Amino acid sequence: MKNAESIKNREISEDTRPIWKQIASLAFPIVLANILQAGYQLTDAFWVGRLGQTAVASVSVVGPIMYLIISLGTGFAVAGTIFIAQYYGAKDQENIDHAAGQTILSITGVSILLGCIGFTLSPYIVTWMNIAPDVAAGAVSYMRIAFVGLIFNFLFFMFQSLLRGIGEANLPLKIVFMTVLLNFILDPLFIFGYGIVPAMGVTGAAIATLITQMIAAGVGMRILLKGKYGIHIRRNHLTPDWTFIKRSFFLGFPSSIEQSSRALSMTVLLTLVAGFGTASVAGYGAAGNIFFLAIIPAFGLSMALSTLAGHAFGAGDIRKAMKVTWIGSLVGVAALSILGLATFIFAEHILSILVPGQYDALLVGTEYLKVTALYWGLIAAQMSLTGVFRAGGKMKQPMILSILSEWGVTLPIAYILSRKTSYGREGIWWAQVISTFVIFGITYAWFKRTNWSDARIVSKRYSTLKSVTEESLIEEGVKAM
Repeated sequence: MKNAESIKNREISEDTRPIWKQIASLAFPIVLANILQAGYQLTDAFWVGRLGQTAVASVSVVGPIMYLIISLGTGFAVAGTIFIAQYYGAKDQENIDHAAGQTILSITGVSILLGCIGFTLSPYIVTWMNIAPDVAAGAVSYMRIAFVGLIFNFLFFMFQSLLRGIGEANLPLKIVFMTVLLNFILDPLFIFGYGIVPAMGVTGAAIATLITQMIAAGVGMRILLKGKYGIHIRRNHLTPDWTFIKRSFFLGFPSSIEQSSRALSMTVLLTLVAGFGTASVAGYGAAGNIFFLAIIPAFGLSMALSTLAGHAFGAGDIRKAMKVTWIGSLVGVAALSILGLATFIFAEHILSILVPGQYDALLVGTEYLKVTALYWGLIAAQMSLTGVFRAGGKMKQPMILSILSEWGVTLPIAYILSRKTSYGREGIWWAQVISTFVIFGITYAWFKRTNWSDARIVSKRYSTLKSVTEESLIEEGVKAM
């Protein structure tokens, strides 16, 4: 391992390997880390599934809510990753460290605020969702503990994002692997009890996850403060730089709107599903876990393309950024199409692991996967293109596409098909398929028409950061104070 001083003064060299190798070397550990990260949810689903469909439904209710709250704070994370990726391409180590420190500072404040609000409002949120009383009690307990752990969730997510910005994806993978193993051990201990540890059911699953998130966040922050892996946060980097924070906010705000809009639509969609009973919620939640696990390669690929395109934009190499985009998109289409086909064929067998012996929930989940799985390749392509939009600082495009997808297409069609036609709950699944086709077409057309000449958003040297930041704010119509 390098010491902190050598990292500060090191030369950030250009990767001369073929594009496909660069994509693979970065995407593969990101995908593995995200699959392991999903292990938290799948581990909870596996053990909670042994408690019955009411417990499964309680955990399923919490997922979209937590995604919504976390989404509100993702703007700073996305902005920080973009800055770091482009500074890496510009070979500017001091600005890499400065951006990392300011991003950590910002996200800590945001996570504490959101955690307090979410903890307080948890009972009201569950009431608003009109969840059955037998499901609501477990959902509130699980949700409140999840909000307590929000700061740790955010900090580790930030740690992963920052290291990914400089192309380091292997270290977070190792940390996630160890914490998921620990979670798999702690889950049954706290859910079913053993010795002096009482059985706590759904609440125990949340406590086990909280403990492992605390450990992961602590390890990640220690690594950033020690400075041995490409980013070294010092005390001066944690002094608020309001000019940079404002720039990060206005760069990342569209991403927060994008993600929170998607999360809120998921919550509304869940209320539509809940209208068909507890078994539908449990089956939809179990199938959603499978969908999320299967779509992780698309997330990982999108993140890898965003990082590599960000490096290229930071170095002023638009041609390389476009080459990265098209090669990565083709890989995504192929990989997710194969996964979708396999899921379509084996849907019932896969779901039986998560909802054993629960025939009604199994039927709903299988129905959902059979309708949607064959179209996952288009989702991967669309995610790849939006990742490159973000790498070039073009955050409004993904925001508009997300809002249009969820609120302009999916939800209206889901409501009409499920409530006004004979499709019933199956209409909700078909609405998602229709949205996939519509939004991919719009995304592709918009990407092709975009002018990429202004995709480089960072200055070459730290001394010019403030002036460049102010100029960017002025361009957006917001003069820095």
